[in-house]
Amino acid sequence: MEKAHVDALASKHAALQSQIDAEEQRRYPDAVLLHRLKKEKLRLKDEMLNISLVH
Repeated sequence: MEKAHVDALASKHAALQSQIDAEEQRRYPDAVLLHRLKKEKLRLKDEMLNISLVH
């Protein structure tokens, strides 16, 4: 069960990175959106790390 959850989190993490990359390539990136995306990406990374440390 944990592996499926970590895989889902990793997929979301990768999707967020794609969104961040796309936003950073815009002529006028939205700084607030970038901050929100990066914060969520970090939250997912922390959650994946916590799961791996527990098991």
